[in-house]
Amino acid sequence: MSDAIGETWAGTHRFHARDLVRARSVAEVQEAVRSRTGPVRALGTRHSFNDVADTAGTLVSVVDVPPEPRLSATGDVVAVGAGIRYGELAIWLEQHGRALHNMGSLPHISVAGAVATGTHGSGDRLRLLADAVRALEFVDAAGELQRVERDDPRFGGFVVGLGAYGIVTRVELAVEPSYRMRQRLHVGLDWDVLADRFDDVTAAGTSVSLFTHWGAPTVEHVLVKQRVDGSFDASVLDAVREAEAGERFDQVSWTPQDGSVGPWLERLPHFRLEETPSFGDEIQSEYFVPRAHAPAAIAAVRELAADIDPHLIITEIRTIAADDTWLGPASGRDTVAIHFTWMRHDDAVRALLPGIEAALHPFDVRPHWGKWNAFDDAGIAAAYPRLADARALYRDLDPEGVFSNAYLERLGVR
Repeated sequence: MSDAIGETWAGTHRFHARDLVRARSVAEVQEAVRSRTGPVRALGTRHSFNDVADTAGTLVSVVDVPPEPRLSATGDVVAVGAGIRYGELAIWLEQHGRALHNMGSLPHISVAGAVATGTHGSGDRLRLLADAVRALEFVDAAGELQRVERDDPRFGGFVVGLGAYGIVTRVELAVEPSYRMRQRLHVGLDWDVLADRFDDVTAAGTSVSLFTHWGAPTVEHVLVKQRVDGSFDASVLDAVREAEAGERFDQVSWTPQDGSVGPWLERLPHFRLEETPSFGDEIQSEYFVPRAHAPAAIAAVRELAADIDPHLIITEIRTIAADDTWLGPASGRDTVAIHFTWMRHDDAVRALLPGIEAALHPFDVRPHWGKWNAFDDAGIAAAYPRLADARALYRDLDPEGVFSNAYLERLGVR
């Protein structure tokens, strides 16, 4: 059956699972767990780049379970099926005058999958997507439906949970009144200005992303997203030219970058829901360092530019506010994300990762759970101080390791 299950979104991992259950109800999820003959894992929209979602047993997809979104009586929480894509939820929320606090670059990813792997979006004062979660419903190892709420002291281990304790079927997310945004693209920020005024650059908008190659003479593009109800000092970019029409990122798949005002769901993500996300045929890696180390960490990676750039499509640098998740990328610290979108030079990329990680090691680096990296269990234990708490939680919830897999065991999560 594994050949029929196929690959991850970009084809960087072929699933080895024996079977795939496409559940159409929570009851079908429960039955799949109860009737298992081996391990089980949840499968979302397949937007991972490694084997985090794979299993030797059965994959259970909740993507086809009707999402049935419902707003709370006060309008500040939405309950929705876990398999819904963020872009689809955003459309429904906008129709009801509500909005999310943040979104990832791609609106194509499922809510539960993004939350479970620490997907983060961007913004000095914006936490990762999991921070919006107020409650989770999940099917446990006995096939029973369970619920956990934010006031549970263990909640930080549930949200970025890597599928290690069950199959999440429904999520409750904090929402707010709808808002409008603009997005502008700037060209050619001096590397020295970035190093000297990093905080000013990333404070120029609600969300600021730097796109570049490491050997480029300047930071090639600065993408600034601003809420129109916010106040920002973007004067650090006064000397940086705004991109002209022909210099903007692909206007078919990217959201508008011309400064025009539009609804939040058409400016917060980089890409349009109706188009192919990102480049498609690619590999992704991402590393996280404390914000205080950002200029030094960026300088360290620039030393490797001659090795990196021949295999790089683009790098994106952005910020994330600290949170209280146990295994999130910004757990306990304001964070800078250094993202690599690679060409499909598989062997060359694998060979590069240890050197990049060594360069970032002095800066307390963490890897993205769902993307290519070369970390081992010792490296993961050093990077995530609450790993032991998470491991104990998952052992208590699933003592037989029904939801474990080779990935979690290799990295010491199970």
